[in-house]
Amino acid sequence: MVAGRVVSSVVQRQVKYVTPVPVPAPAPGGLVAEVYQQAAQEMRLVVPPLLLHSPAPEALAAYWMLMREPLMTGGAVDRLAKEAVAAAVSVANICPYCVDMHSTGMYDLSTEDDAEAIVADRVEDVADPRVRGLAAWARLAHRPDEFPAVQPAFTAAERAELVGVVVAFHYLSRMVNVFLTSFLLPPQLGPRAKRRMKRGVSRLLSASLREEHPAGRSLPLLAEALLPPDAAWAAGQPSVANAVARAAAAFEAAGARSVSPAVRALVRGRLATWRGEETGLSRDWCEDAVAGLAGPDRSAGRLALLVALASYQVDEETVRAFRAERADDAALVETVAWASFAAARTVGAWHLP
Repeated sequence: MVAGRVVSSVVQRQVKYVTPVPVPAPAPGGLVAEVYQQAAQEMRLVVPPLLLHSPAPEALAAYWMLMREPLMTGGAVDRLAKEAVAAAVSVANICPYCVDMHSTGMYDLSTEDDAEAIVADRVEDVADPRVRGLAAWARLAHRPDEFPAVQPAFTAAERAELVGVVVAFHYLSRMVNVFLTSFLLPPQLGPRAKRRMKRGVSRLLSASLREEHPAGRSLPLLAEALLPPDAAWAAGQPSVANAVARAAAAFEAAGARSVSPAVRALVRGRLATWRGEETGLSRDWCEDAVAGLAGPDRSAGRLALLVALASYQVDEETVRAFRAERADDAALVETVAWASFAAARTVGAWHLP
């Protein structure tokens, strides 16, 4: 019990900019407590990506089901394939934390060399041909003008699960880039030491990675909703379709609460013409885009646009400017969550059957 509290304390300190709801949640029976309980049972720990969402309970529940139902449940696709897809998407989004986490999972499910090939963005060096093909597809899943060349053939159920993982990690990597420290493992470790640590962590994760969790357990956390037409890729797997529908409704409600119509229109307009291209090192494009916004919308627009299109460029100054207009944690989490999901659902829509 003492060790668990120490681990939880260390994990909680990885979260930036917001104060997470502590573990265990102080309000038993509430939405945060229900998500924490499910996560602790299935992942053995309430991990930092859950903690960072906790100031906004509906966004927390939406994230949990968006990630859990395609990634963690048994179905048409095995966990190795899903972890490889998660790692490749994390590489694409320059999210070292997520890359560390999901490549470590591959150590137990596959081989170190295949995991590290994805980490190094050398998918062509993955020895397992099935994993290599899926990782190559996932790495380019946000580049619709490039991925048809590596598009695998999926059944409807496989499409729902694998595109579900792609969407979940395009969402999550943006959230992590804003709210968590950059690395899961100590960045000062050399390559050999890092591999040794990953071996140890992968052994600890083995049971949860290999356990098949029942589909649909997370769904009662949020109200029923209709699957949006741009998420029809999820229709082949009922639990994934239900999770995506409920999560999409929750993220839209979060946007309505915390993001002005002008900022939402700006982000949606930019995403409508986006083809997955990188924005480059300069943020001039963002400053030009928000120049026409007035008052507090300018700082919110800057944050939302960077989250959607270049989340690794969100820095303390960006968050501080937003906080000067909106001080509460819930508004910050909901703004970043809405923009993250707006980008992720755009990627998903490129994979309609």
